[in-house]
Amino acid sequence: MTELALIRSLMGKKFYDEHKGAKSPDKIFSKDIVKIKQVLDYSMKKYEKDLTVDELQALFMANNPTMTTANRQVYTNLFTKLSKQQPMNKEIASDVLSSLFRQMLGEEIANIGFDYVNGTTKSLEPLRKIIHKHNDDFLPNLEIVWEDISVETLLRLNNLEAKWKFNLPTLKQRIEGISDGHLIMIGARPNTGKTSFQASIIAGPGGFVDQGARCVILTNEEAYHRVGIRYMSAATGMSRDEIRANPSKTQLLYKRVLDRLSVKDCTDKYMDYVELVIRAVKPDIVVLDMGDKFAMRTSDKSDVYLKDATIHARNMAKIYNCAVIWMSQLSAEAEGRVTPNQSMLEGSKTGKAAETDLMLLLSKDPMLEGQEETDIRHIVVSKNKLNGWHGTVTCRLDKDKSFYIP
Repeated sequence: MTELALIRSLMGKKFYDEHKGAKSPDKIFSKDIVKIKQVLDYSMKKYEKDLTVDELQALFMANNPTMTTANRQVYTNLFTKLSKQQPMNKEIASDVLSSLFRQMLGEEIANIGFDYVNGTTKSLEPLRKIIHKHNDDFLPNLEIVWEDISVETLLRLNNLEAKWKFNLPTLKQRIEGISDGHLIMIGARPNTGKTSFQASIIAGPGGFVDQGARCVILTNEEAYHRVGIRYMSAATGMSRDEIRANPSKTQLLYKRVLDRLSVKDCTDKYMDYVELVIRAVKPDIVVLDMGDKFAMRTSDKSDVYLKDATIHARNMAKIYNCAVIWMSQLSAEAEGRVTPNQSMLEGSKTGKAAETDLMLLLSKDPMLEGQEETDIRHIVVSKNKLNGWHGTVTCRLDKDKSFYIP
């Protein structure tokens, strides 16, 4: 009998202490067994020791002196069966108690539900009392496999922090690269070179694609062909005019990235779609361009739903062992600023920044009246959990070829 096996397990002091009280309520036992359970509770509280079947039987009979002969025989038979019953395996006994407890709790909640339907109960107080009473005692079927934190494992995993290395030397000197599980936030004002930057580090010579990374670009702002042509320029080192004039040369140079680079127009798609793509394709690096537009509006406050979407992105990076690059606009506050900071991310307070492993903010020198725009670009490392370095890296953007150079 399952009930007797549970009683046998509960006779062990250590197991009893782990499962006493609301974790093994009387309601999960039948009418006859529950009386034995009540004596067991009393005995454990008083004696604080493992109990034998003979001890429990003697205590039971002593506490029930007025039983009829027939009832005495019923319980004598139950104790005889209990003496032949072996305690359950501790993990199995715990799971059985957990299951019976959930069933009992489900029945109580269902009964309250019927009362709501029938109109006999009109307050949430009965339900609130049940939740308050059992919240700490609800036992899930949980088997915890602890993480390996040995010296060898931690050193090995931390050495992989730069699985995919930046091909921009000035940036690589400070931050070698990114790896699986990382969320990278790249922000800039419009017309600063966000798309060219991602194209440069991914498809440019020595970029992530050349290092063997399978890269997926999910775009929802510019038309996919405009994004694609920048990747083609970065990959071939050719301007648009040169590409048009030399299609065969373009085809030859561009071929090296096509097997590991995919672009998808995701206008009106949300984070659930992003997750489906990641599960299906299993990429090494995913670019969300623009990340903010994948966030479903679940609140009137942009910082709330953007934080939720960022947490989703971070979780996907960890669960599916890939790096997620989230492209973001900077607010008007960053206009003309050479060193913007993370508080200037459009529509967010601290939510996006809090989840980010690495944040790179792109800027350019402010234009003076009568002066042409410079090709100088600044990469501000605003947040860096990878190696802790913060500062500004200066480089140049070759606009025609969508490539960043030292």
